[in-house]
Amino acid sequence: MTKRRETEHINAEKQKIIARAAELLVAWYRQEGRELPWRKDREAYRIWISEIMLQQTRIEAVRPYYARFMEELPDINSLACVPEERLLKLWEGLGYYSRARNLQKCARQVMEEYGGRLPSDYDKLVKLPGIGPYTAGAIASIAYGQAVPAVDGNVLRVLARLLADREDIGQPAAKKKAWKLLAAAMPQDCPGEFNEGIMELGETVCLPGGRPLCEKCPLEALCEAHRQGIEEELPVKAAAGPRRREERTVLLLWREDGTGRRTAIRRRPAKGLLAGMYEFPSLDGFVGEEGVRKYLDGLGLVPLRIEEAGRARHVFSHVEWEMEGYLVQLAPAGGGEDMPEGDEADKVKAADFLYVDSEQMKESYALPSAFRAYMKWV
Repeated sequence: MTKRRETEHINAEKQKIIARAAELLVAWYRQEGRELPWRKDREAYRIWISEIMLQQTRIEAVRPYYARFMEELPDINSLACVPEERLLKLWEGLGYYSRARNLQKCARQVMEEYGGRLPSDYDKLVKLPGIGPYTAGAIASIAYGQAVPAVDGNVLRVLARLLADREDIGQPAAKKKAWKLLAAAMPQDCPGEFNEGIMELGETVCLPGGRPLCEKCPLEALCEAHRQGIEEELPVKAAAGPRRREERTVLLLWREDGTGRRTAIRRRPAKGLLAGMYEFPSLDGFVGEEGVRKYLDGLGLVPLRIEEAGRARHVFSHVEWEMEGYLVQLAPAGGGEDMPEGDEADKVKAADFLYVDSEQMKESYALPSAFRAYMKWV
């Protein structure tokens, strides 16, 4: 038997296993699937929003965000028209704010090209901003009944254990192979339930990072990893490289202006990490109180009192921030503070700061969760 014929034979056998598993999985999902707000109907917009929110976020954490988002932006037109600042505020706490911007970019394109309705065709969906193969598969199968897979980490884990496959699931080739196997074997009459079922199994039974709950799994008798006793060894995924570590000094600048206490925030650059988000002013490195005074002096700001606000740490996907905070009471605004001179003139000006009260910050300005530890000082 040639290598090609052997590969075709192996794939055919795997497809048979998946097809048998599909029947059990759909029956299990119909009985055990959780009641989730985006499952109440099969409306494409709701599925789309939920899937984007659920990327790298737990279901229980998403629920309140989803409810708030849907209450204010119930359809594609409202999403396309909402001011970006309000959109980011609604997204606050979910992280990866580029996803929210892509949602709006996509909504506007759908309004222009598809009359405000997400297309039912997978190939059209996958070309829209922010909709990759997984999300396109979820929308096409769940909302429109197209027999296309939706392959995410949960699906790759279930499939690796079911087939005892030791290929690194972090590699694009593994995802591509999984997509082809599933596409060839998934049920044509209920593709959405199949996709939701395998995702549900990965989230609630075939768990990552330890022993899965095999005794509760509808695929226990079919699972090759379980038969071999290697469930905890799979899936194989190469360890991620070390994150870059950055030190930052966070400044909680506040002043009284006659109406109460207001704290300074500023908008980050339009590109890069946390692009376009609001933040507390910060400096590279741990500069200490002397460095803080020097920075404020360069901006023409007069500190009345400087106190330590503690240390905090935030982990992004590729970088870690180690932060040291200072709570600084500023003198009331005076003339000239917005006109720094010398080397500081080309840097951030004090005029770039917005001074907002706690209610404004809560209602109108989206601050990344990286600064959550310092919100108590506002």
